Amino acid sequence: MTVPPSPPRLWGIVGATGTGKTALSLDLAETLLARGIPAELVNADAMQLYRGMEIGTAKLPEAERRGIRHHLFDALDVTDDAAVAWYQDAARDVITEIHARGADAILVGGSGLYVSSVVFDFRFPPHDAALRAELEAELEAHGPGMLFARLRDVDPVTAARVDPKNGRRIVRALEVLAQGVPTHGAALPDAPVLWHDPTTLIGVTVPREELVARLDARVERMWRDGLLDEVAALRVTGLEDGVTARRAIGYAQALAQLDGRQSESEAIAEAQALTRRYARRQVSWFKRYDAVRWVEPGHPVADLVEGP
Repeated sequence: MTVPPSPPRLWGIVGATGTGKTALSLDLAETLLARGIPAELVNADAMQLYRGMEIGTAKLPEAERRGIRHHLFDALDVTDDAAVAWYQDAARDVITEIHARGADAILVGGSGLYVSSVVFDFRFPPHDAALRAELEAELEAHGPGMLFARLRDVDPVTAARVDPKNGRRIVRALEVLAQGVPTHGAALPDAPVLWHDPTTLIGVTVPREELVARLDARVERMWRDGLLDEVAALRVTGLEDGVTARRAIGYAQALAQLDGRQSESEAIAEAQALTRRYARRQVSWFKRYDAVRWVEPGHPVADLVEGP
């Protein structure tokens, strides 16, 4: 009896920033190809969606992509809003096309909600553009404090899961609540259902002290590699007009330095602190899922393909 071929697989390479997810994803794609399985990469880093944001996002240059097809890099202008609901549709469309070509899709990135929105069966609450604009205006005028206090009053469960300084997440939760729809708790269910079968999730982890050193050095390297020049050029194309891009870690601090609101040392120190905090949130997000197999950088890729 003829055994039908296995359906294409969705791989997810996840974990905190600076752990080596990109290198692992490239090694995985090459290992699969050596076994006769073509594979293509799909970006799941919210900031790498933006054209021109190269240094501050550690985006892999095309010359270093080993001839492997990459998708959803440079998909947005810096004036665009990287909404996760848009990303879910875009990424799933790309993955479906990759699978139709008979190739495996490798989703790689550390933006927790972006990754999970694709990997798991998750539906987003409705949008209200006018209401969102009002809340964004309040955020711009008063900062996240007042909005977070409002969220805590009307939905303490969601408020407990949201960073009080994450204005975009607070605005989104209030927007949903105002429409009479329960929020999704700013998180996915504890036991979500996979969107695609088969799916394999691999998490890359680094001991905390080593990761902190890596992240601090990475931020310093961003400034040495010309982040200020990159941000100055992006200003011309409307960086400060966008909702998402201008708030990215590193970019917000570079803008402050260019404006004279921070010294270089202050900008670097703030970017380092925010990067460390972001990495902690990333680890917490992905650690909740039993389906993730955790490995350290340098783990044999062949074992990941053949192992459990």
